[in-house]
Amino acid sequence: MTPSEKNLFTSIFKKGSKTYFNSSLFFPKTMREKVFRLYAFVRVADNYVDSVPQQRDDFYAFKQAYLKAIKGKPSGNPVIDSFVSLSQELHFPEEWALAFLEAMEADLSKTTYLSLEETCKYMYGSAEVIGYFMAKIMGLPDEAFPYAALLGRAMQYINFIRDIAEDLSVGRTYLPLNESPFPNLKEETCRANPKAFEEYIHKQISRYLEWQKEAEKGYRYIPYRMLIPIKTAADMYAWTAKKIAQNPWIVYKKKVKPPKWRILMQIFINTLSIPFHKRCV
Repeated sequence: MTPSEKNLFTSIFKKGSKTYFNSSLFFPKTMREKVFRLYAFVRVADNYVDSVPQQRDDFYAFKQAYLKAIKGKPSGNPVIDSFVSLSQELHFPEEWALAFLEAMEADLSKTTYLSLEETCKYMYGSAEVIGYFMAKIMGLPDEAFPYAALLGRAMQYINFIRDIAEDLSVGRTYLPLNESPFPNLKEETCRANPKAFEEYIHKQISRYLEWQKEAEKGYRYIPYRMLIPIKTAADMYAWTAKKIAQNPWIVYKKKVKPPKWRILMQIFINTLSIPFHKRCV
């Protein structure tokens, strides 16, 4: 990775997710660079479909350039070409990236997810395969992959809860709407039955916690130095869930995110505590 590519990937990653970015700084250097190459690719694609207005043509040009690059025709785009190189180096199955791009493409047209089954199908491409990529980058055994996918799903789900208002602003609802008594999750709609809304959010948080608890069983496969950033990111999402559980209506007031000092404090705590956990070394 050239210095200019490093600066580019760092900038993309840092703007996209402060929690992931600050946690990832504590990966070993060579692994950290691979993580940055991965996240630059997924973040750029995600930005195209999340922008207002959506950059449909740019997304499809990005997708086509990637499809050509994996067949041997470099795109000239450092984000794409670096990811393709990483894919070849680590032998990522091609279907993972295709599933991710399919999920991003869905954001160009699908706006509402009625059932948990629909939401989970979307999360496979948008989050679970990211867990697979990360497991490959860390060189984890096959037994760890289901837990890595579940961790990605859990993190994505708490994002859906946290970002209700933000997603509504672009016309999307990812949480399973059929589990609520509401036709939509707009604040004015939910204020008509506040108890039902609070129960609905608590149910979604309970689901996240169940997935997160199960995913943590995979920590035993992650070497200590790699576990610190992974556990720190997961702990910060758990902190976010706790804040929302205390006051579900906060999702309409602000985007709940841990401050940098809290992330760094959690890294310090995990650095001291993780050696006492069951892990592989």
